[in-house]
Amino acid sequence: MITRRNLLKTSGAAGLTLAAGGLAAPAIAQGARIKVGYVSPQSGPLAAFSEADQFILDAFAGSDAGANFEVIVKDSQSNSNRAADVASELIIDDGVDLMLVASTPETTNPVATTCEAEEVPCISTVAPWQPYFIGQQGNPGDPGSWERFYYSYHFFWGLEDVISVFTSMWNQLSTNKQVGGLFPNDGDGNAWGDPNVGFPPVLADQGFGLTDPGPYQNLTDDYSAQINAFRSNNVEIVTGVPIPPDFTTFWTQAKQQGFTPKAASIGKAILFPQAVEALGDTGHNLSSEVWWSPSHPFTSSVTGQSAADVAAGFTAATGRQWTQPIGFVHALFEMAANVMGRVSDSGDPDAVAEAIAATQLDSLVGRIAFDGAGLPPFAAANVAKTPLVGGQWRLRDGGGYDLVIVDNSDQPDIPTGGVMEEITA
Repeated sequence: MITRRNLLKTSGAAGLTLAAGGLAAPAIAQGARIKVGYVSPQSGPLAAFSEADQFILDAFAGSDAGANFEVIVKDSQSNSNRAADVASELIIDDGVDLMLVASTPETTNPVATTCEAEEVPCISTVAPWQPYFIGQQGNPGDPGSWERFYYSYHFFWGLEDVISVFTSMWNQLSTNKQVGGLFPNDGDGNAWGDPNVGFPPVLADQGFGLTDPGPYQNLTDDYSAQINAFRSNNVEIVTGVPIPPDFTTFWTQAKQQGFTPKAASIGKAILFPQAVEALGDTGHNLSSEVWWSPSHPFTSSVTGQSAADVAAGFTAATGRQWTQPIGFVHALFEMAANVMGRVSDSGDPDAVAEAIAATQLDSLVGRIAFDGAGLPPFAAANVAKTPLVGGQWRLRDGGGYDLVIVDNSDQPDIPTGGVMEEITA
């Protein structure tokens, strides 16, 4: 079978080779700077995930390692179709040697799928591994049909980790163990609410009841149905994975309708300070997963800076509060430098893919190694897990919020700064 990769490997001539499907792509010139494509949602409802992108890109470009790279950045516009389109542009028009992509399955999956089809090495992050891996399978409902990837690799935590963190936080409180689920009809929401791999079976095993009103569309403007269902079932804990504007709408309407649970542990939507600040005083003691913070005990393999150093650098450069994706976008570029430093020809995609698979890197987000640790066999080749803890947003006396780590049950090396508190108003 003639593929784009076979043509690139066997063609010794300058000029153009043909990609699968007859598309033209420039041949890779020996000795040229390494071309890296980077895709993230820099605009649209997921734009908060990319707030620190420019800071990381500038820091990488100014480092010794970054001098060998040309980074071409594309905006997915928080749209899956757009993500696939810009991935194709980077492969076909720009001839990238390596693709990096971050932030939610709506961006990571179409880019990774495109790279796998075109046999271009790809590293992704900031999406739980289940929606990344299972969401790209031809039949997500049939585990027997799932296949590994050969050019696409991913590092992040999984649903088992966020479920463990959330339930550990809830178990610090006195509740009736009745949970309400906010699961949107998207890659994350469908995974979190999945009856086999999501929250439902684990909650049932731990004695929690779940009220799931069913999937809703992103950018819904009326959550009365969900609020009424939660009130009818005496829900004292709310969880889910809405996009930031949707949780603002839900929480505002819940307060207006007199619904205040004892805990609200929300993925995605309240990861960012500005999202919590948009809620005014009602954001106090909202909780979420914490994948990276200034108190994480890790250092950059590129700059030698600690997590605290990098977070402080972001604030000094931008005047804004640190945000969790800083660590993982930084780690993406650490991966690029590490992987390309271990291949003799950056234009050989098979060698680059093999180098990714062999990675053992101590990074700003912890150790990244595709060694199967903590993973089922079907995902072991393509996923590297990173640590996860739980935190609460605490309103400061002078305004604004701090994210305080309140549960490290699964990662005792990451220090806590307090204990879980009930939402009281």
